[in-house]
Amino acid sequence: MMAQYLDIKAAHADALLFYRMGDFYEMFFDDAVAAAEALDIALTKRGKHDGADIPMCGVPYHAAEGYFLTLIRKGFRVAVCEQMESPAEARKRGSKSVVRREVVRLVTPGTLTEDALLEARRHNFLAAFARVRDSAALAWADISTGAFLVEELPDARIGPELARLAPSELIVTETEAGALRQAAGDLGVPLTPLGGASFDSTASEKRLCSLFGVGTLDAFGTFGRAEVSAMGALIDYLDITQKGKLPLLQPPVRETMDRVVQIDAATRRNLELTRSLSGSRSGSLLSVMDRTVTPGGARLLEQRLSSPSRDLATIHHRLDAIDFAIGQDRLATDLRTALRKTPDLDRALSRLSLDRGGPRDLAAIRNGLEQGRAVAGHCARGDLPDLFAGSVNALGGFDDLVALLDAALVADPPVLARDGGFIASGFDPDLDEARTLRDEGRSVIAAMQKRYCDDTGIASLKIKHNNVLGYFIETTATHAARMLSPPLSETYIHRQTTANQVRFTTVELGEMETRILNAGNRALEIEKQLYKRLRHEILDQAGPISAASRALAELDLATALADLARAENWCRPKVDESRAFAIDGGRHPVVEQALRRQGGDGFIANDCDLTASGGAAIWLLTGPNMAGKSTFLRQNALIALLAQVGSFVPARAAHVGLVSQLFSRVGASDDLARGRSTFMVEMVETAAILNQADDRALVILDEIGRGTATYDGLSIAWATLEHLHSSNRCRALFATHYHELTALAGKLVGVENATVAVKEWNGEVVFLHEVRKGAADRSYGVQVAQLAGLPKSVLDRARVVLEALEKGEREGGATKKTLIDDLPLFAVAPPASRPEKSSPALDMLKAVQPDELSPKQALDLIYRLKEAANS
Repeated sequence: MMAQYLDIKAAHADALLFYRMGDFYEMFFDDAVAAAEALDIALTKRGKHDGADIPMCGVPYHAAEGYFLTLIRKGFRVAVCEQMESPAEARKRGSKSVVRREVVRLVTPGTLTEDALLEARRHNFLAAFARVRDSAALAWADISTGAFLVEELPDARIGPELARLAPSELIVTETEAGALRQAAGDLGVPLTPLGGASFDSTASEKRLCSLFGVGTLDAFGTFGRAEVSAMGALIDYLDITQKGKLPLLQPPVRETMDRVVQIDAATRRNLELTRSLSGSRSGSLLSVMDRTVTPGGARLLEQRLSSPSRDLATIHHRLDAIDFAIGQDRLATDLRTALRKTPDLDRALSRLSLDRGGPRDLAAIRNGLEQGRAVAGHCARGDLPDLFAGSVNALGGFDDLVALLDAALVADPPVLARDGGFIASGFDPDLDEARTLRDEGRSVIAAMQKRYCDDTGIASLKIKHNNVLGYFIETTATHAARMLSPPLSETYIHRQTTANQVRFTTVELGEMETRILNAGNRALEIEKQLYKRLRHEILDQAGPISAASRALAELDLATALADLARAENWCRPKVDESRAFAIDGGRHPVVEQALRRQGGDGFIANDCDLTASGGAAIWLLTGPNMAGKSTFLRQNALIALLAQVGSFVPARAAHVGLVSQLFSRVGASDDLARGRSTFMVEMVETAAILNQADDRALVILDEIGRGTATYDGLSIAWATLEHLHSSNRCRALFATHYHELTALAGKLVGVENATVAVKEWNGEVVFLHEVRKGAADRSYGVQVAQLAGLPKSVLDRARVVLEALEKGEREGGATKKTLIDDLPLFAVAPPASRPEKSSPALDMLKAVQPDELSPKQALDLIYRLKEAANS
C-alpha cells in the first residue's frame, strides 16, 4: 500500500495527496505534517519507512469539502485519490492485491464547483495569460457557471484587468511567472505555472475545436494567436485538474477594451466598489446596492459594477428595464417573489456536467425552470422593454423536461444518488416492484419476529441486522439456554455470543435476507440508472438552460435596481455621447446609508457641473479637512460609474456624457513591502493618471503633493493641474489645501474654483458640507485638530505659531526661518492659556444645589438662565 502511495504522490508532488482508505482520506509523510498544522487535526504515525516512523493524519471522506476549503484558502492544492474498486474485486487478482487507486481530481482555487466551497453571490474565475510574440491576451472562465471570455490587452492593462476580474487563480508560463508575480501578488491572485506545450497556439486551436465540436473557431469570432493560446492553456489546465471531465463551458466571447470603462486597481480600491478598504464586503458600494434575490443576479450585479459599459444602446436598454419595473410596481413585486424561489441553475448544471452532482441538482434544475415558467407567465403582455422581452423568450421551451423531472423526482430528494429514495413512486414499474419487495420484506421480518417470540415463549426476542452478520435473532443470555437446548436448537442455529446477548439464525431467516437484500440493491441500481438518464436529458439542453439562467439573472437585477431606486429616491440619468457632466443634488450612496443607520443628520446633497464643450472642465476644490471634500469627489465618480452600469443614480437629476476611463487618487497609504513611502505611492498613481487619461476620462484627485515639502508639493500640484487641463483635456475634480492654486481659475479656461462651506463660531469650526462656487480663505487645520482632541496647550501653541507665520507672510518682511527662530520654544515657556469669557449663566449654575430645588424653583431657574445667556 505504501509503495502505491509513493508512486501516486510522486506524480503529484506539488499537491497534498488525499489518499482514500475506507471511510477516510489519509495523508502521510510531509503531507501529513503540513495538513495537520493547517487543519488543526491530530498528527499520528503508522508503520516505518527507512527505519523512521511515518507521520499520518486523516479526515472523514464525507466531511472532506470543509477541509478542502481551509487548505485552498491557505494556499495548498489537493489531489483527491479514490479507491477505484472494492476490496473483494482486488482479491480476485490475488489474496495480497492492493485496491487500485487513482487521482480523480485536483482541487485548486480556480476549479471549485461545490456550493460549500464557493461564495454563492460571487464569480470564481480561473484565468490564463499568454504572450505570442508582440501580443498578449487574458482568458478567463468560471467553471461553476460556464462563463468563458477572452481579450487581447497591452502590458499596461494587465494589472487593471486582474483587478477587475479578481481571479482565484492565474495560469502562466514559467517565463511569464516572474514578470507577473508582483502584479498578481499585489492583488492576492495565486500564480500557477504551466509548461509551454499547454500554451502552443496550434495545439490550443485543436483543443478548443474538439471541446466545442467545431471545425474552426471562426463561428465564435476572430481570435488572435495570443487569445487562442490563453484559451487553450485554460482548457488544458482544466483537463489536467478534472482528469478528463471537462465542465460545460459556453462558447468563448471576445471582449475588447473599448466596450467597458477602464478602471485601474488603485481607483477600484479607493472607490470601494466591491470591497471596502478593510477588505470586507460590508461598507462597499456593492453592499448597499445589492437587493437581488438570486445568486445569479448577485453575481451579475458585481460583474456590472466591476465593468461599466461604454455602449450607449446597452446602457439605455438597462435603464429602460429599470424604468419599466418602477412603473409596474405590482408586476415587479410578483417577479421578485417568484425569483426568490429560484435555485442556482448555473452551478447545479456545472456540477452535473462534471458528474459531481446529485439528486438535489436535478431538483434544482426542475425548480428553477418551473419558476422561470412562472416568471414568464407574469410577463405575458405586449409592452415589455427589450431586456424584459428577450429574457422572457429565453425562459420558454422546457415544458417536456420539466414534466419529466416533475414526474421522476420526489419533492425533496437527498444530496447523494447512492442514498436512493429520490425517484418518485409510479415513475418506473421495475423500481416500484423492487421497492415493494424490499418494503414488504420489512413487514415480513416483523411477522417472523412475532412468530419466533410465540414459538420460543421469549417476549424480548428481537430480529436485528448489521453489516457483518446480516439478519440475526438476538436474545439475552438468560433466555439463550432454552434456545440452545432441544427441540429449539434444531431450528435456531447459534451464531455469536457477546457479553450480554446471544445471537441465532434460522434457514428461513437466511433465505428471507437474500430476497430482501437483493430487492434493496436492485432498487438502488435502478435509481442510479434513472439518475444517469435524467442527467443526460438535462445536459442535452445545457445551452438553453444556461440562457434561461442568464435571463433570470437579468430580470432579478433589473427589478432589484428598480426597488433600490424607488426606496432611495434615485433618478434616471441622461447618458449620451456628449462631454456633459451635470449632477443636481448628488449624494454618496454608502455614506448616506451609514448616516441613516447611525441616526445622524441627513446627507447634504451637492451639485457638480463639469460640462465641457471642447476642452477640459476642472473644479478646483478647497476647504478644511473633515468638511467632506473626499466624499464629494467619490460620490461624483460613483454617479458616473452607476450611470454607465445602467443603473439609476443617487441624485435629483444627472446628465453624464460617456466616460471612457475612471481615475481616482484619494487617500494616503504606504507600500512598505515594495519599499514605497506614502508620497511615492501617490506619485506613482498620479503618473499613471497623467500618462493614460484621455479626453473622455473622469479624474478625481485629492491633495496631490501633500507628502513632501510645501513648495515641492505646491509645484507638483500646480504642474499636475496644468497637465490635466492642457494635455489630458479631461473632466476632473481636484481637491487641494494649496490655496495658491486658486489663481489658476482666472488663467485657464474651464477651471473653476469651488469650496466646501464652513462657519466659525467661538473659535470652533462648524462643517456645513455644502459645496459652493468660490475659494476657501483658510484651511482651519487648528480647529480640526481641536475636534480631534489635541491637548489645549498644543492648540494654543499652534495658534501662536500660525499667527506669527501669517503675519510675516502678509508683511513680507522676515523670512519664515527668521520668524520661527524668533518664536519662544514650547518646552521653555508654554504660552499662557487664553482667558475664558465670563458667562453670567455659568456663574449662576455654579451656585445652584440641584437636590435643594423644588420643581417650581427648577422651572424658574431655567427662565433666569435663558435670560442671563441672552444678556
